[in-house]
Amino acid sequence: MNENSILEMRNIDKVFPGVRALSGVDFTLRKGEIHALMGENGAGKSTLIKVLTGVYPKDNGEIRMAGHDKPVNIKSPEDAQNIGISTVYQEITLCSNLSVAENIFIGREKSFFTNWKMRNKRAGEILKSLDIPASPTQQLGTCSIAVQQMVAIARAVDMECKILILDEPTSSLDEQEVAKLFKLMRELKQRGVGIIFVTHFLDQVYEVCDRITVLRDGKLVGEYEIKDLPRLMLVSKMLGKELDDMSSIKSDSGGYNGEDKDKILFEAENLSSVEAVNPFDFHIKKGEVNGFTGLLGSGRSESVRAIFGADRVLSGKLKKDGRDIKITKPIDAMKNKIAYLPEDRKEDGIIGDLSVRENIILALQVLEGFFHPFSRAKAEEFADEYIKLLEIKTASTDTPVKSLSGGNQQKVILARWLLTHPDYLILDEPTRGIDVGTKVEIQKLVLKLASEGMGVTFISSETDEMLRTCSRLIVMRDRHVVGELTGEDLNQHKIMSTIAEGESE
Repeated sequence: MNENSILEMRNIDKVFPGVRALSGVDFTLRKGEIHALMGENGAGKSTLIKVLTGVYPKDNGEIRMAGHDKPVNIKSPEDAQNIGISTVYQEITLCSNLSVAENIFIGREKSFFTNWKMRNKRAGEILKSLDIPASPTQQLGTCSIAVQQMVAIARAVDMECKILILDEPTSSLDEQEVAKLFKLMRELKQRGVGIIFVTHFLDQVYEVCDRITVLRDGKLVGEYEIKDLPRLMLVSKMLGKELDDMSSIKSDSGGYNGEDKDKILFEAENLSSVEAVNPFDFHIKKGEVNGFTGLLGSGRSESVRAIFGADRVLSGKLKKDGRDIKITKPIDAMKNKIAYLPEDRKEDGIIGDLSVRENIILALQVLEGFFHPFSRAKAEEFADEYIKLLEIKTASTDTPVKSLSGGNQQKVILARWLLTHPDYLILDEPTRGIDVGTKVEIQKLVLKLASEGMGVTFISSETDEMLRTCSRLIVMRDRHVVGELTGEDLNQHKIMSTIAEGESE
């Protein structure tokens, strides 16, 4: 091993039935560096990490670590943990029914503490040092997703790891929380910890990373110093082709030009919910793409959940195509041809153990009623149509959806709702945690659907993505609507100034 390396993976192969997930991949991590692992969904990033952490056995190759005379044999996550490898995955894997302190020390109590008082005291010190707004005795499930993510990172850090793997750790964090995480990452870097950082936020890569390794289709594209790989070149290497000019996405769509393009498709008046969304008015026109924007916790997701009936509504009047409707639960919205892709695809979207086909037909089957099941041939026809339309990468319609990459899981959920032929489609973070190429595909699809007359509400944590897709933005702060932007006001500066200065009603 090179004396500066803390980890060397050489010629790693991993084959699943019908799929070669990794083919001769090399990866090197230096002591005290932050190394970005980049690639599209399905490129092999997660598989490489799971080989490194003992989730999957490798089929070929070797793994060497500093301090070990011969290649290490990692057969389980426990083996990885014991030799100093800690992982924080994109999907939080802690126990929501346990306290924050219990989650930090779970599985390690015998080695560290034998009583609650000492454990909670130590947990409090860790939380304070990382500036995490949670109490050691607080049940983890009562914390926001962002705080749960930080607790997972606190657990990994406290295990005094030599290698820290962060798999999309910033997906659920706002700007201030990302800044805190980056501060922590830099401190760990100074201590000599090697950090593998997996993210789809290109700005974050160039802000905090030292080097980049790019994978594509299970193969190594290259390893680069951050200064030697401009962003456009990075995207090109990830995709294997030149990237379309993303700024032209909206202008290329043409927009909806039907005679009824000014018709109000859906409207809400004085709508509020049990999730403390303050009363707000909302409308969307036929063929329009609008969106809710604001910082994490501003009420973006809660607003659309109220529209769809996913949270209990406390007040408000709703109209669809000018007629009064009542939505008290999601099935009411579905019957009114309203569809909703939720923020958390793992918890509220996919049913992991069901097949791709079963996931795609689920919403339409609910509308038809389970006493009128589709024939296998009909279900197969539906699934094949949308797998082809959305270019979903799957071995077959029988493949369990949990085995697909994150981007393809998201496409399956999108296919589920498109199969119901909605008039109004709500997309909450449809591109979170997926590769830049799939993001472009989804953005183009949204604008294509709108050009055909569908109303779409689009929510994203990435402001640039909102500006590329939306013609009108509803700005939120502290669960109040504080402004609405259109035309020349659709720019990042105006959004941030409205968040900062807009007056709550």
